[in-house]
Amino acid sequence: MSVRHLDYLFQPRSVAVIGASNRPQSVGNVVMRNLLRGGFAGPVLPVNPRERAISGVLAYNDISSLPLVPDLAVICTPPETVPRVVGELGQCGTKGLVVLTAGLSRMLDGDGRTLQDAVLQQARPHLMRVLGPNCVGLILPRIGLNASFAHIDALPGNIAFISQSGALCTSVLDWARSNGIGFSCFVSLGDLADIDFGDVLDYLGSDPDTHAVLLYIESIGVTGARKFMSAARAAARNKPVIAVKAGRMVEGAQAAASHTGALAGSDEVYDAALRRAGILRVYEINELFDAVETLARSRPIEGDRLAIVTNGGGPGVLATDALVAGGGRLAQLSQQTIERLDQLLPPTWSRGNPVDIIGDAAGERYVGALRTVLEDPGVDGVLVMHVPAAVVSSEDAARHVSEVACNADRPVLTSWLGRDAVEKARTVLRDAGVPTYETPYDAVCAFLHMVNYRRNQENLMQVPPSAPVDFTPDTERVNRIIRDALSSGVDILSEVDAKSILAAYGVDVIETRIAVSPEEAARQADELGYPVAIKILSPQITHKSDVGGVSLNVEGPDAARATAEAMMARAAKLRPDAEIKGITVQRMAEREGAHELIVGMTTD
Repeated sequence: MSVRHLDYLFQPRSVAVIGASNRPQSVGNVVMRNLLRGGFAGPVLPVNPRERAISGVLAYNDISSLPLVPDLAVICTPPETVPRVVGELGQCGTKGLVVLTAGLSRMLDGDGRTLQDAVLQQARPHLMRVLGPNCVGLILPRIGLNASFAHIDALPGNIAFISQSGALCTSVLDWARSNGIGFSCFVSLGDLADIDFGDVLDYLGSDPDTHAVLLYIESIGVTGARKFMSAARAAARNKPVIAVKAGRMVEGAQAAASHTGALAGSDEVYDAALRRAGILRVYEINELFDAVETLARSRPIEGDRLAIVTNGGGPGVLATDALVAGGGRLAQLSQQTIERLDQLLPPTWSRGNPVDIIGDAAGERYVGALRTVLEDPGVDGVLVMHVPAAVVSSEDAARHVSEVACNADRPVLTSWLGRDAVEKARTVLRDAGVPTYETPYDAVCAFLHMVNYRRNQENLMQVPPSAPVDFTPDTERVNRIIRDALSSGVDILSEVDAKSILAAYGVDVIETRIAVSPEEAARQADELGYPVAIKILSPQITHKSDVGGVSLNVEGPDAARATAEAMMARAAKLRPDAEIKGITVQRMAEREGAHELIVGMTTD
């Protein structure tokens, strides 16, 4: 992981556009228009051997003709020219590159390398940093830099958006601008040839202009996992990092050799990694921005117990369903809280959580109920909901709730249901800094974002011990088993060897003995004591039950002998290709209340 020379991308003083063009709608033309329209204060240097000027700016025939060394170069020339262009820019002294050109990872040069590899080989001797290829570009609103071919500019703000998908970048830009959301930087990573998530997170984690980082992830890449985890953990200590990981319903690349390995799909790995890094994972793009607003506006949360105060029973039920389905808990109000609410509310109130304060509730009733619920030690957060009614003012209720919420020591979220009738009330809440949402579901999701973010921050701070302290692993024994297995050409350990390795690391295992004949199986069973389990032993038969190779609760020597004989014959018939080394005999593990558990592991 390195932030070396990333300043040339995020704080450039000059920009060259290689492949700038006057041809309408070409990438080189759009990039030039965006750079000139954005208000960038430094020189913009178009390079095109066939044009005297691009968009009214004097053009240069080639890179060697440039009057100064550009900090940043944006490349939008045909694929086969890009490696040469990168080499010339390196000779010139440029340190930052944005490669918009696509297809470099699929096309080969004369030496049989991909053009992407050729670009990296040209860049490395000069310590150049490469964003892309196949990206939309880079937008830095705070310095007026739009080095992209996006169709619109980004508004200035304090959120960084980092995306692997170029198409998503342009869609998010459009959506964010229409919703008044601004950015400190907007980065399209493209094919991650050089600069990847880890590099950008490492840089932005200490960027004072960035208060939150949003990620759209498709894959971290083969070599980027360790870098990503290190950078993400560092960044998440300083500011909220929120991610959408795409492809969660797609099966892993290939199932492992055993059924248990297939249980751990790649999405579960990402889920665990993001939690461990302190990153909040969401599942929709709009959730990214909702989560940022929630975390910015709300008080820190201590647990997952939510109280609901509402003037309508139906929305309370909907919120409860969403809460429980999302893994949160409905707070159990204390008897003291119930008694206090009895004194404040009409006799027909719900006398439980959700706290239904009845449809004619005015602002004063909201205040009494909200204050009482906030004082209950079993409540970690409160959702206040309001359904418009002709007999009360939605705006007045919002004003009263906001006064209590702003002074609360726990998070208070709100949902005023409806549109035009409650728009002024929502404005009151927003202006007071109280998080407000259109639907109960959105409000509960926001609460769960807070809960999950807190849990992930706790995970982030957990440090596992670096080595066992209560025993010394028998590593010599393990190395011997592994060496023997590798030398014999097997890629799956036998049951006996696997258990020996577990035992070497302090894991309790059932004593397992090997018998090469039915008679020996009976003798081993006698010595171990009954009942016993008998299993086939063959390096080619991983799933023993497929050939009837497992028999449990065998009692007596005659049964053990007969079971072993029948099992070996059956396995030889069903798997004539397999080497039958014998059988294993174990004493049955009998523990009251025990559960059978199968554990699978993969390396991702």
